[in-house]
Amino acid sequence: MRPGEKKYPHVFSPGKLGKMEVKNRIKYASTETNFNYGDGWVADKEVAYMEAQARGGAGMVTTQGAYTDPKGEGQGYVGMMGIWKDDFIPGLKRISDAIHKYDSKAVLQLMHCGRVGGINLDYTAGPSVVPQKLPRFREPIEMTVEMIEECVQQHIDAALRTVEAGFDAVEISGIVGYLLSNFLSSYTNLRTDDFGGTPEKRAEFPRRTVAGIRKAVGDDYPIIIRLCGDELLFDRGGSTPEESMTMNKIILDAGCDCLSVTAGWQESPVSVISRDVEMGHWLYIAEQYKKALPEHITVAMAYRLFLPEFPEAAIAAGNLDFWELCRSMIADPFLPTKIAEDRQEDIIPCMACNQCLARLFRDAELTCMVRPSLGHEREPEYGFYGFPKAEKKKKIAIVGAGIAGLQTAAIAAEKGHDVTVYEAHDKVGGQFEAASHGPWGDKEFMRLVNYLKTRTEKNGGKIVTGKKITKEAAKDLGADKVIFATGAKPDTDIPGADGANVVGYPDILRGADFGKKVAIVGNTGVAISTALFVVDKDPEARVHIIGPGKKFGLDVNPSYIWRFRKKLKEAGVEQHTLSKVKEITASGVTFEAGGEEKSVECDTVILANPVANQDEVVQAKTKEDPDFYTIGDAVWVRRGNSAILDGYRMGMSL
Repeated sequence: MRPGEKKYPHVFSPGKLGKMEVKNRIKYASTETNFNYGDGWVADKEVAYMEAQARGGAGMVTTQGAYTDPKGEGQGYVGMMGIWKDDFIPGLKRISDAIHKYDSKAVLQLMHCGRVGGINLDYTAGPSVVPQKLPRFREPIEMTVEMIEECVQQHIDAALRTVEAGFDAVEISGIVGYLLSNFLSSYTNLRTDDFGGTPEKRAEFPRRTVAGIRKAVGDDYPIIIRLCGDELLFDRGGSTPEESMTMNKIILDAGCDCLSVTAGWQESPVSVISRDVEMGHWLYIAEQYKKALPEHITVAMAYRLFLPEFPEAAIAAGNLDFWELCRSMIADPFLPTKIAEDRQEDIIPCMACNQCLARLFRDAELTCMVRPSLGHEREPEYGFYGFPKAEKKKKIAIVGAGIAGLQTAAIAAEKGHDVTVYEAHDKVGGQFEAASHGPWGDKEFMRLVNYLKTRTEKNGGKIVTGKKITKEAAKDLGADKVIFATGAKPDTDIPGADGANVVGYPDILRGADFGKKVAIVGNTGVAISTALFVVDKDPEARVHIIGPGKKFGLDVNPSYIWRFRKKLKEAGVEQHTLSKVKEITASGVTFEAGGEEKSVECDTVILANPVANQDEVVQAKTKEDPDFYTIGDAVWVRRGNSAILDGYRMGMSL
């Protein structure tokens, strides 16, 4: 038994799902990738990705959702798999075969996206015509009884194809605003026929679907269904948790072996899976269902369960049966193996940044901020299964220990180069270290910093803190290559920016004092994050943000910006958009807006407009100098995913 298996004995104990035995309690949960072809055919890239998930040690591996209808009403993503005809079976079997190579159980998910489907159509299908809150989707049409009956049969036919394609279990998606959840919710189901009007009737379409699949596949074939325990649609007349419990029991009783229980919809007005939700928060819902359901129905849960301590305790207490992981295994498919070997420091940590979701909603291929090798698992140069040693060992000096510099260092050290990272501050992490002092879960930023630092040092790289390397000093390091990753700094190109009442955003985030009246000069997510930090530290502070944008924070992920703006409004932060700062004085800030000169009185002015820190970057070199490169925000200021990608590509090239 490996050390991590002793440490987390319940997570790594065998489990059962119906009559199917599973080697451990870890289930890779379904997510779309957009790797496949637009007409539903499976791509090589998808097979490689799914193989990686199985190779990483999960007991069960679930495919992305496959749409079940030829019209594409159920297709919600451009690269979604299809399962609506027999021709798809050979491609799907490639996935089940890849999963089985590593002693994992293969699960195929059926998914009709309902009111968020019809990606190639000018409409979406659902139980009722209810306007959508998310602007990217098409207008819904009301499904007729004939359409509902046809949809049930399409799910049954798809389940039979699942069996033929060699999968060990079938899963039905009924969450986050997809079709089954549309019928279950009193928000989207306004029908008065056999499929709406009461909780029991709203459950009829999913119940018929499960019952039909059970009859078709037989008694022994496992059926999993994903359902919401709490829709979190209280602001628009959604079903209550009590109603969901009633409906879910009806559906499960129709023939399910496992409930994967979730919380929230894509349209929910509250945080569900972002960093401001504490890890383990939703486990109380799993506990409710474990107590309410018959013993033969197992309960699985994902959502903010990135660390094994949470599912281990829940399984030990009898409140959970299977630990589902999605985003955290997008970030690192080998998470199960690394936990089993008690190497949690080696796990590439998910930041809950939701870049993955933002990409999918923009009809782009899945990418991951912390793992640029996503989608390149079979391409050796991306090093997903390890980077080979370099043919020639070189001396690499990296100036700056932010995430771009550390990412380069980690890969270069793994390749066997002599790597030294120089950091002017006494702590590593750069912008991420500063941001980790923010509220509502931002401390998790240090998980990525610590991972990169550990990976660098484990591979023999050296990190020197408290040592600033100037341009001239960089030339004298004796390195073959010098990589400048000096990051960003506050823009000080404003009259009066050197005043005693002026401070940069990194210093504020790291604990510098500020007054009761604060003006923040900036336009991007940095300015918003700084404002949120200030009002969290002092709810009585009067805060202004001043910048040229029509809307602030356009660089922030859509999963976060709406709740950030909500928090700013609740805290009374005044936002002066379309404004150009003219001068900072001892009493405040003067700016121009709408052709008028205005001013804000304040005690503290925070500079929160980051610009590239190129003060010590060598722009040109002589023949005698080493090769110089610049990466990350030192080139131009972007988000963290670009810094990681810059560092990764630089490491690949060394």
